[in-house]
This record gives sequence, structure tokens and C-alpha cells, in this order.
Amino acid sequence: MKLYKKMKLFYDLLSQPSRTLFIYLKLNKIPFEACPVALRKGEHLTEDFKEKCSKFGKVPFIHDGDFRLTESVAIVRYLSEKYNVNEPLYPKDAQLRGKIDEYLEWQHHNIRANCSMYFIMKCIEPLFKEVPDKKLAAFKKRMEKSLVDIQELFLKDQEYLAGNSFTVADIFAATEIDQLRATGYDPKDNRPVLAAWLDRVKSNCEPYYSETHEIVERFAKKSKL
Repeated sequence: MKLYKKMKLFYDLLSQPSRTLFIYLKLNKIPFEACPVALRKGEHLTEDFKEKCSKFGKVPFIHDGDFRLTESVAIVRYLSEKYNVNEPLYPKDAQLRGKIDEYLEWQHHNIRANCSMYFIMKCIEPLFKEVPDKKLAAFKKRMEKSLVDIQELFLKDQEYLAGNSFTVADIFAATEIDQLRATGYDPKDNRPVLAAWLDRVKSNCEPYYSETHEIVERFAKKSKL
């Protein structure tokens, strides 16, 4: 328990992986010191930050005593091995864990890349320069293809991404997909399977899902979603 008390989570709830890790820690009842980092102010880019906090200059990351770790998937695997709590989220069974890892590896160049890039092209880039319609349309097409893949490759015959049990894979995916509402795009439209899955994930994560997605809700209301 001493290690629990020493662990610090550095995060910004603007970051989808930060929201995932925050939810994961709360669901597992792992005590941690919350250390918010303001990405919008560039706090993570200073040399002092990189030296004292994270050499990679990104969030989320943890300090567990003298041990430092970046990358949300690596952190989840570390916590699951070290603390062995709430096993259903990342079970010990090799086959069950293998199906979770299958999604976690797939997501990097699919849901993670395509949803986040559409969000950036739609909401962030326009603050600094004009985004050509053709470029935005290309990112939207990739994003929508990833949403189709979620339904057809992962949810076709099961309730959750790794089977019929709720796991950390679902949290990773939901935080990425739900953020699309901040762009004025509703990922649930005409996707009943994905919509039902997303509702189940939210229910499993409450009250922490609502707590971590307040900023998404604010953006969504501005976009009337």
C-alpha cells in the first residue's frame, strides 16, 4: 500500500488516454495523487518538465515511487501486473488477455489515429490555419471506416470488444469515439450496434465516465450534440 500512496498520475482530461487511465484507476480503486498538466498552455513541452516529470513530454504518465512510466497501454499493463486488482478489466487468462491486446495493438493506426486526427483537423487546426475541405473529407472518411470496423470486426457477434465481458479495451475505444461529438459528429447515428455498446461502456464506467468527459460535453453542447 505504500507504493499506492506514492503513485502520481500526470494527466489532462483533454487527452483521451488520460481519461482512460483516470477511469481505470478509479474503477480499480487504486489510490493516486492527481497531478493535472495543462496541455493547452504547453506545460508538457518545457525542458524543466521533461527533466523533472517525463522525458517524452506527453501525458498521461505515472511516478510510482522512483519508477516512471509513460504510454497509457504500458501503464495499464504495469498496474495490472503489479497490483492485480479488478481482474476482469485486464484478466490473467492468456486467451482473454490476448483478445484485449489484439484491440489495443489494432487501435493505434485505426481508432486512435483516425478519430484523434479528425478531431484535430476539425477543432484544433482551424484555430491556426485554414483546413482544406478535401483534406478534412479524407480524414472523415478514414474515421468513419474505423467506426465501421469497430462494428463489423469487433462487435458483430459479441457485446464488448474482447468478448462478452467489459474490459479496459472498451474504455480505450469509448474515450476516442465519444470525443467525436465535440466536432459536431455523432458516432451513434445509424450505428445501432456501436450506440448500444457505447451506452454499456458508459454505464460500466460511471460515475467516472461523466466526471472525465465534462469537457467533451461542453464542446458537444456548443456543437449541438
